[in-house]
Amino acid sequence: MLNPMKKLKSFYKHLKYPAITTERKWIFPLAIASLVFLFIFFITTLISPNATTPLLHPSSASIFVESKLQLLPISTVPAPPRFAYLVSGSAGDGAMLKRTLQALYHPNNHYVVHLDADSSPQERLHLHKFVVNHPIFRKFNNVRMITKANLVTYRGPTMVANTLHAAAIMLKQGGEWDWFINLSASDYPLVTQDDLIHAFSDLPRDLNFIDHTSDIGWKEFQRAKPIIIDPGLYMNKKSDVFWITQRRSVPTAFKLFTGIISFFALLLLIDEVF
Repeated sequence: MLNPMKKLKSFYKHLKYPAITTERKWIFPLAIASLVFLFIFFITTLISPNATTPLLHPSSASIFVESKLQLLPISTVPAPPRFAYLVSGSAGDGAMLKRTLQALYHPNNHYVVHLDADSSPQERLHLHKFVVNHPIFRKFNNVRMITKANLVTYRGPTMVANTLHAAAIMLKQGGEWDWFINLSASDYPLVTQDDLIHAFSDLPRDLNFIDHTSDIGWKEFQRAKPIIIDPGLYMNKKSDVFWITQRRSVPTAFKLFTGIISFFALLLLIDEVF
């Protein structure tokens, strides 16, 4: 039997806190449910595109890196540069010329190949068939061969004439190119065309690499006044240029310049001797 005093205390406690045990059972789940609901509401309001009262102030969006990124307009990106190559050779250079052409080839560029008249018709025909039938050359249509061969004396004006002839073909048929490079069949690139195009991408397109001056100095007497005969202009058989004893006065209708290709070109090409 319980003590009457204990019964009285128990009855008094029940009267003072009648639902304390029941309240503790449902208050904790209610608090958890409220927190989950508030979290879901916060996320929904934050990411909803139709939210009229976003919880984040617009200026707070700058804390995200994506808001500072800007797409570069395509129109401001310069087109990759294009090179126009003249690759020329003489008798017996057909195989080397094909090798150099394939090493230099890039669909973005333009090419003119020339075997001079000192080579045999069979050698020129073999090169022409190679150019015409090559599947990549045919697809991009950017390789041309000078079929009417010139006789070129490599220390005479016929060399200049042949170079200008190739440049004229490039301008008439190829059209769009930025730099003209004159190579022989024995030249071979040290860098890929992709690397070369990348290196030239940021350069002004009117920049050239020829150091020239009108102060010709000693060259006036030794280069400008002597009269040079280029047999390639008059004969069908190649031979070296020769000088005659008479001299001429310096031309007055135009100004003479002298120059060289800068050392930069040596970093790009190597001349192989066979």
